[in-house]
Amino acid sequence: MRKFRFRPVRMALAAAMMMATPAITPAYSQNNAGPASVADLAEGLLDAVVNISTSQSVGGGGGSQPRMRAPDGSPFQDFFDEFFNDRENQGPRNRRVSSLGSGFVIDADEGIIITNNHVIEGADDIEVNFADGSKLKAELVGADPKTDLAVLKVEPDKPLTEVPFGDSDRMRIGDWVMAIGNPFGLGGTVTVGIISARGRDINSGPYDNFIQTDAAINRGNSGGPLFNMNGEVIGINTAIISPSGGSIGIGFAVPTELAVNVIDQLREFGETRRGWLGVRIQPVTDDIGESLGMDEAMGALVAGIIRGGPVDDGSIEVGDVIVRFDGKTVETMRDLPRVVAESPVGKAVDVVVIRGGEEVTVKVTLGRLEDSEQVASAETEGGDSTADMPATLEILGMTLAELDDEGREEFAIADTVEGVVITEVDPDSAAAEKRIEPGDVIVEIAQETVTTPEDVRTRIEALKEDGRRNALLMLSGKTGELRFVTVRMD
Repeated sequence: MRKFRFRPVRMALAAAMMMATPAITPAYSQNNAGPASVADLAEGLLDAVVNISTSQSVGGGGGSQPRMRAPDGSPFQDFFDEFFNDRENQGPRNRRVSSLGSGFVIDADEGIIITNNHVIEGADDIEVNFADGSKLKAELVGADPKTDLAVLKVEPDKPLTEVPFGDSDRMRIGDWVMAIGNPFGLGGTVTVGIISARGRDINSGPYDNFIQTDAAINRGNSGGPLFNMNGEVIGINTAIISPSGGSIGIGFAVPTELAVNVIDQLREFGETRRGWLGVRIQPVTDDIGESLGMDEAMGALVAGIIRGGPVDDGSIEVGDVIVRFDGKTVETMRDLPRVVAESPVGKAVDVVVIRGGEEVTVKVTLGRLEDSEQVASAETEGGDSTADMPATLEILGMTLAELDDEGREEFAIADTVEGVVITEVDPDSAAAEKRIEPGDVIVEIAQETVTTPEDVRTRIEALKEDGRRNALLMLSGKTGELRFVTVRMD
């Protein structure tokens, strides 16, 4: 067995500390080392946390089961035939599927209970089980799959216990939190931990901004509250990362700063009514930021304007970088959808954009996201064909040509697309690394329109003279969807 010699190291450290003149003060004290007990806190909150049981009917396949036969010559074959004929005449049978989750009361007078959408999704019956053993049927007031929240209503025959919402924005990494829920159907269970991280994006939806905690959260905790040490709900437990299905100390909760607005809308309207800007966006990478002359890469780059949307009037342009929205800084691309969605429909807001290297403030009146069936995405279209087209030019690993009728037919490019078509891409070039493909069309370079291969050459040479290392290209797909890429010029 290997032996590790830790003792000499500890002794040397102790000797060094004794020789040091100034006193060493610990970075923590007994007062902030954590709660000695959460018994009093939990006792006052347990009655407000409920167990939610749901059931739904799932169609069966009774008529599709294989028919059994008796041995040849058996006198029982008639009985087999009669049995299976009866089953087939009955048709497919339905079966009941049940699931369990958690929730909590936020309005005792109205009987309002909060849980996760995935706890009650598709349920035919919803039953709420209280800590004292009583049960009530619940009505679904409204649900929002994008934030995984749902609002239920019960008709209580006696007073309920409610809990208040706290300000999740004031919570810091390392703060103590307490989760109460119904893990594995065991009933009210209390676990304690800390906030491990904030603003987590786990790719579960467009508005991910989760609180991460190491308080034990398991199956059945979904929809339960995450409390601060004042007994206020600062998160709704929603997801875990676990290869086994049990807690490994990585749980996620929807912060109240996001949840409260959604819950208020569900209570008032039975649905969400989110603000909508009507732009397609993409991240501002370091290369793009450098190409635009920005001091730091931040904000959301506008890659397209949705026709008929709130900013289809020219107030915001393709190539703008949105850095502030209604007074809130947009640090990264994923910040923008969340702050826009949280804004009231019809509100006039100030939007600050970087345009031509300068800050410009525009006034925008928001539309309603739910009214639009268009998705703000920047899909990449490409082809693998090549064309022998006139006026070609090779630059940055790309072969370029003027976009004429022959080119449109060759690459199936829509009539509305204008620019310089890319006919070939060197597989070992920087352009290929950025997934530029034949059939893509260069619309702008460094926010200036190009219509011929010579325009492209002129813009590239001008950027090199200015000391730029990357060229910012606005590319169009075959049907007109836009995206920005940066290509190295060295």
